[in-house]
Amino acid sequence: MALGQVQINNLNQMQGPVTEIEHHFAFIGRGTGEGEDTVLLVNTDTDLDKVLGTAASTLKTQLEAARVNAGQNWIATVVPLASGTTWQDGVDLVMQAGTVEAFVITDPVSAAADVADMQTKAAEIMGQYMRPVWFMATGAGIDAETETWSDYAARVKNLVSDVSAQNVMVAPTLYGADQGALAGRLCNRSITIADTPMRVQTGALIGDFTSKPTDSTGRELDMAILTDLSIARLSVPQWYPDIPGVYWGDGAMLDVPGGDYQVIENLRVVQKAMRRVYPLAVTRIGDRKLNSTPSSMEASKSIFIKPLLEMSHSVDILGIPFPGEIEPPKDGDIVISWKSKYEVEIYMMVRPYNCPKKITVNIALDLNNYS
Repeated sequence: MALGQVQINNLNQMQGPVTEIEHHFAFIGRGTGEGEDTVLLVNTDTDLDKVLGTAASTLKTQLEAARVNAGQNWIATVVPLASGTTWQDGVDLVMQAGTVEAFVITDPVSAAADVADMQTKAAEIMGQYMRPVWFMATGAGIDAETETWSDYAARVKNLVSDVSAQNVMVAPTLYGADQGALAGRLCNRSITIADTPMRVQTGALIGDFTSKPTDSTGRELDMAILTDLSIARLSVPQWYPDIPGVYWGDGAMLDVPGGDYQVIENLRVVQKAMRRVYPLAVTRIGDRKLNSTPSSMEASKSIFIKPLLEMSHSVDILGIPFPGEIEPPKDGDIVISWKSKYEVEIYMMVRPYNCPKKITVNIALDLNNYS
């Protein structure tokens, strides 16, 4: 080359932040004539009557409950469905407009097949868009004129019987706005996605949870009924003797017995890691800096482990630890394996913290004479 040249390239190392999807839910349900079959955005300031119409609807009821239980900085996507439009159509509208963490289907399901369809839809979204999502369904409330609690329990348990759906939870309608209250609790930014909705320090459920519903015999809802529903993998509220307020139980998912994703907090942390790692993997396609040499393998491990390090960030205040969403990664928590000259597999371990959901206190009496 006879002439000198200078070239300066701007090298994008993909080190910036990724837009947070967590805490952003989409509510989909039958509309009342306003804004139907459109994707709407609402927040704490939105007048739902102006956006969704003044007529009462299950969709509005659950949205209002979600808003008050979520608290500050709540935002949600809403799709009011016109007559003849299915919830699957509503999900497709949302996916075309953007992405969310979860879908809250406010119209009650009537059969286990409806719940299984939500798991299928979650798998389809992952296959088409590479977006991990989960669904929250609900069952219709009790008919206090004709049903006993035993009748009701049999009906709603049929919704989840023999269903394997690790990306779906079902919160039956007991008080009226149960589903919305749970969705709001899971969107509350004062806690993390790694926290169970059972967490008592989050506070009692906000809304009309003071009057216990009754069945056709006049029997009030009690903890025996809630325990029965919880054992069946339904996500239900609960209360504690001598502690004011109504709280929540496990955020039960419909994973199989022994599965890793039987509770929502386990699924949420893994799905967050998936969202953070995906763009890192895409930008390494065809990049020879990711190769099988020892130096490249170590450098690539440090890149792909970064989202887990960020998720594990914790803070200590006056000796009180506030843990991150997961435990800090350990040596061996990421492995890169070359299947062939052109195909690489990366294995990563996400490790949630222990969390007490059953506490036993044993108190013994010491009658020794120390005088």
